[in-house]
Amino acid sequence: MIDSLEQQTAIVTGASSGIGAATCRAFAAAGANVALAARSEDDLEALADELETNHGVETLVVPTNVREEDDVDALVEETVDRFGGLDILVNNAGLSRGSEIAEMTTDEYETMQETNVDGVFYATRAAIPHVRERGGHLIFVGSFAGQYPRSFNPIYAATKWWVRGFAKSVAAQVGDAGVGVTVVNPAEVRSEFETTDGRTFAEAFDANEASEPEEVAAAVRFAACQDHSSVSELDINRRDKFADSF
Repeated sequence: MIDSLEQQTAIVTGASSGIGAATCRAFAAAGANVALAARSEDDLEALADELETNHGVETLVVPTNVREEDDVDALVEETVDRFGGLDILVNNAGLSRGSEIAEMTTDEYETMQETNVDGVFYATRAAIPHVRERGGHLIFVGSFAGQYPRSFNPIYAATKWWVRGFAKSVAAQVGDAGVGVTVVNPAEVRSEFETTDGRTFAEAFDANEASEPEEVAAAVRFAACQDHSSVSELDINRRDKFADSF
């Protein structure tokens, strides 16, 4: 393993806050140029300025709605045009809506499907030819909810089961081309991600009660720094996650 991403290029979706923003900082600290993708252009611009000032890397801000196929294709195309290639894709963008199946609206269902499933497919499809050319990495932010049955929000859980299964099967397709594929599964993370009651996880958990975005970002960076092997899967859980009930 190397500990540097010097002169490598990474795309991070959902980059404006939480795990995505922390991953951008971790990559920039390791020397990578970063294309930042999310819907909030102002937040992306502020983060890009921070990365360039603090780490001397180059950045590219591409406002992107991963639910839109054309947006995602443009993101990859602009990144490759700007930096000459692509080494790392981090499929991080994701969200949760609603909870109870009997009360869930079709809009809530479709929003989760289109973001957590379709967006991951669009980005992976567009990135594979470029990442294959560089022998780089495809990294998927999954979830604890994609590993164990969930009594609350089964649709969100199902989308994360899909992400995990998709990533493993993509690995079977691209591994012999030298592409690393990793799934990183966080449990609760103190970020702007919404709980089922509408609060953010940062509001719902005090410090030390859940993982921090930086801890997940460190796992993503670790996976991206593998130069020969591939880290198949990493789980990031608070230490008492299995102590009582999950």
